Amino acid sequence: MLDLSVIDYKDIYCTDESAAVQKDRYKSAISEFTKAFEGTEPEAIFSAPGRTEVGGNHTDHQHGEVLAASINKDAIAIVSKRSDDKVNVLAEGFGMTNMELADLELREEEKGSTASLIRGVLAGLKDGGYTLGGFDAYITSDVLIGAGLSSSAAFETLIGTVVSGLYNDMNIDPVEIAKTGQFAENIYFGKPCGLMDQMACSVGNLVHIDFEDPANPVVDKVDFDFSKTGYVLAITDTKGSHADLTDEYAAVPSEMKKIASLLGHDVLRPIDFEDILDNIDMLRKEAGDRAVLRAIHFINETDRAGMEADALKNNDINSFIDLVKRSGDSSFKYLQNVYSNKDISVQNVSLALSISDTILGADEASRVHGGGFAGTIQAFVKKQNASRYQKYMDKVFGDGACEILAIRKYGGIRVI
Repeated sequence: MLDLSVIDYKDIYCTDESAAVQKDRYKSAISEFTKAFEGTEPEAIFSAPGRTEVGGNHTDHQHGEVLAASINKDAIAIVSKRSDDKVNVLAEGFGMTNMELADLELREEEKGSTASLIRGVLAGLKDGGYTLGGFDAYITSDVLIGAGLSSSAAFETLIGTVVSGLYNDMNIDPVEIAKTGQFAENIYFGKPCGLMDQMACSVGNLVHIDFEDPANPVVDKVDFDFSKTGYVLAITDTKGSHADLTDEYAAVPSEMKKIASLLGHDVLRPIDFEDILDNIDMLRKEAGDRAVLRAIHFINETDRAGMEADALKNNDINSFIDLVKRSGDSSFKYLQNVYSNKDISVQNVSLALSISDTILGADEASRVHGGGFAGTIQAFVKKQNASRYQKYMDKVFGDGACEILAIRKYGGIRVI
């Protein structure tokens, strides 16, 4: 029988408020496991967090640098080993998935499904030479889908962490779990994502990643205790529609690559500001001004991600907040991923940033979060101002639109 009394919930979930609800949440998940797998006793609990992008907005696809962090929202799995090679996963809201370890080949008809992610992670770990075995699992998550917190990466990390814990003595490196999650999402699920999401979810805390060699990214975990800074992390879902924005998202890497190509490269990483200036007339003529602006954003933003990491390592929170402001300013003005030119009457992210600038003090910061154009913004808010900030954002975008989160120090872990 699992003894929930031994779990230090605050250590995992960072705040008294978040920790207070976890025991009941875990009890409920165990109850759902026993209903789904009648007669089976759960033997372990695993957790994998969602993530937030802190710096490096739209840089990873150009082999740049990012700073990301795990948050105190997570997916948890109640699990038990099986004596056979069957894997049965009941994911809350997505139904039961059943498969056998002898059948991990890619299935085209599964693309876009929960089953594809599970099968892809298992296949990737098998190809990596890790030990697999059967298990039953019930998974529940409070990482909101569509809020820019990477619910799919948390799920992939969780499956990889379960295999690591049950059959590999928790010895699968978190970086390998992250790469396997990306493999599952790219190949089996069919979504061409980068590696940032999985890396932040798997490694945990703040993580600075250099994608200059995307096959072998340089991962630097930043062990910084944000709870001691007096700041909280606020994520606001502005409830904007992502419909008809595919072209907007695609144009960002496309225009950056156009600049890179004109300068003889596949991506922007080898290019510096002097290269832009020395060829500015040709670049403006051949690619247009917006593409040039986006290239300049990349050059400065990829440097900023490293500077943000360094500021935290040096315990310089004031410089960090200033860099977050500059990052947000660059995304708005130069990257231009805050609203769509297709319908300038709809600017929900712009509105959220405007309200944030009005409410927040000089030592606080907000910026567009993730892909942009619709969706979420991020703010680093002083604890004493958090409830006021949340009240105003909820007033504009609806109750529950603004969540006060914390950066947790763990990635994928075995809880018990």
